[in-house]
Order: sequence, then structure tokens, then C-alpha cells
Amino acid sequence: MSIAEHPAVAVHRTPSDSRCTDSPVAGCASADFLGYEDLLTPAERLRLDAAREVFELDVRPLVADHWDRGEFPFEVLAPLAALDLVGMSARGESYLLQGFMHLELARVDTSMSTFLGVHSGLFTAAIAQLGSAQQRAHYLPDALSLRTIGAFALTEPDHGSDISRCMETTATRRGDFWTLNGVKRWIGNGTFASTVLVWARDTADGQIKGFLVDSTSAGLRAVKIENKIALRIVQNATITLTNVEVSEQDRLPGASTFDDINGLLTSSRAWVAWQTVGLQFAAYDCALRYALERTQFGKPIASFQLVQDKLVRMLENATTSLGTMVRIAQLQQAGTLRPEQAAMAKASGSARMRESAALGRSVLGGNGISTDFGMARVFADAEAVYSYEGSYEINTLLVGRAITGISAFQ
Repeated sequence: MSIAEHPAVAVHRTPSDSRCTDSPVAGCASADFLGYEDLLTPAERLRLDAAREVFELDVRPLVADHWDRGEFPFEVLAPLAALDLVGMSARGESYLLQGFMHLELARVDTSMSTFLGVHSGLFTAAIAQLGSAQQRAHYLPDALSLRTIGAFALTEPDHGSDISRCMETTATRRGDFWTLNGVKRWIGNGTFASTVLVWARDTADGQIKGFLVDSTSAGLRAVKIENKIALRIVQNATITLTNVEVSEQDRLPGASTFDDINGLLTSSRAWVAWQTVGLQFAAYDCALRYALERTQFGKPIASFQLVQDKLVRMLENATTSLGTMVRIAQLQQAGTLRPEQAAMAKASGSARMRESAALGRSVLGGNGISTDFGMARVFADAEAVYSYEGSYEINTLLVGRAITGISAFQ
């Protein structure tokens, strides 16, 4: 589906409801307490500032209402496209700048960061790295400009962490065509993507292969997953494939085994780790603003020792996680990032994020559980990030295997 198919909506640059905003607090010390952003070049800082302005003025005002309703704000696609956020690494932009982009978008809304990460870091990156010249020429121009949206269909109803070994979706070749059968679940962008990158097990050799499937194909059915308590803007779908025919020309030639996509998944784990930092800063921003504005016993609750302790612990968590991610970006830039390093970053960031979200929720007291206040959304979204792109437990076991040489799972 092209964004041209959605109703044109004028950009409304209106300030957020002060109760719901978790934007940085004016007049307070920077949340980047150790100045990691100073490692960016002057040109990169200008680019980041321009993106922040779009995130604040074009994205944030839409988030609270769309999150509550579980709907995607298609009107943000045009301003996001103007920032050229898709395919940054292919253009040679630094991993550190990419990381800060993920941080700042997740700081405004994790759902929007997830949407962009799936489309750019998984779907578009897979075509760029594993696709044929014909596939790159056909798909990338529209994908890079967000004129079309892609989905990455890997997870299944019964297989998440063990998907590489237990994938049930099958692909059977007959001449120049493949027939796909199976069910995929939790597929981000799955309800409105133009093209779904489906991963399936070849019935001939048992290996995992990737197929670019038109979302209007006969036999493909995408149903939105309802009743989520987190990432409600993300349109996750259950996708059922019943004898879906795909041309051999639409198979990714660079993906013959699951090992071929491990690089994609390592990079994806890294950008999700950046999301954990963005969520921590979002929680800190919201808690600090509330603590300065909320009065009890005749003075701001920010003056109370126990509240200050919580704010400082949140800032410590976020700063520690940010320092880790700066190093991860350096390793990516050098081309030496190992999967277990990305796993450690995701696991440690997730643990600190979960604590920070809980601390921030407690600063807001009863208001912390109402979606009229930004913290409830942050608190809920943190639970989703804790589990996806490798759960906390699986990432911990990946690191454990690396340091002991013994796998805790088969």
C-alpha cells in the first residue's frame, strides 16, 4: 500500500497536552549527563536537531490519541520521509548518528521507532544486502522514500526464540514458482505493508529462505492483533499463507540459510537496544517534569529526598545504557560487532529500562497508571521491548554461551 492511498492530512504543529508530554524539561540540566552527543560531528548534530524538531512537532502531538485507539498515524510518513531516515547505513552515515536517531524517536514514541526499525533495519536492509540487482532496483526507491512500507515475517505463533530451528512455514518449489504455506505472528506493519518479506523452510533442503510477497497475493491474509497493552500504534498482524505462489525472481538470492540473515538480526538487536535508552530518557523526562510541577505539602515533590533518589537512579540507568550503546556503535563502525555483544547491550538495556520505567511510574503515583499522562505509555511499551528482538532471557543466554563455551539451549 502506498502512502498516496491514505487521505492527505495537513501537518498540525500544535503543542502536546502538558499532562501527556514527556519531552525534555526546559531549564533543567541535559539528560545526556556525560555529553555523549558531543561525539557526533557538527553536521551530524545539526541533522539530529532537525530530526528532533520533526519528532517533537509532527509526531508527538499525535501519539497519545493514536496509542489509546491503537491506530497508526499515516500523516507522519511524509515528514519522516523528508528526514531520509531509511537506509542511513547504506548511505555511509555513522552508526552513532543512527543510534541517536533511534533513541530520540523512541523517546517520543517507541511504536513509531519500531515501525521505522522494522521497515528500514529489517525489510529494506534485507533487500539491500541479500536481494538481487533487479530486486534492489524495483523495491528500494519507494521503500527508501516511505512511499511504500514493508514487513518482515519471521516469528510464528509457536516459535519465537527457536524460530531458526523449528520454523514451520514451508516453501516448495515447482519450476519457476514457490508455494508458501504457514502462519506468521507479531508481524509489525503487517496490516498495511505493500510487501511482506516472508521467511520459510525449503521443503527440499530444509534451509530457511526469504521471499518478497505482494500483500495482495491470493492466499495471504493479514489480521491485526487486538487487545495489546503495549506498542499499540504498531500494527502487528497474524499472517496466514495458504498456497501462496511466489516467483523465483522474488526469492532473495543472498539468503540460502538462516546464517545469512544473522547479520540483519544482530543489527536489529542493536537498534532495539538503542530503543531501551530512548525509553529510559522518556521515563526520566516525564518523571522530572511531573516532579517539578506536582506539589504536595506545599512544595514540589522534586524537593523530597526519596523522589530525588528515584530521579537520579533513572538518570544513572539511562546514562550507563547510553555509554554502552556508544561503544556498540563504535564496534559497528569498525565492522567488528559480535552477536553476543549486541545481545549483552539489549539485555542490560532492557533490565535498566524496566527498572527506570517502574521508578518513573512510581514518581507519578496514581497518575502514573492513566494514559492521560505520558508515563503509563512508557511503562507499558517497556514491557514489549523487554521481550522482543530476543527476550531478556535469551539474550542473557547468548552472552552466557559466549563466555562459557556451553550452550544452555539446543
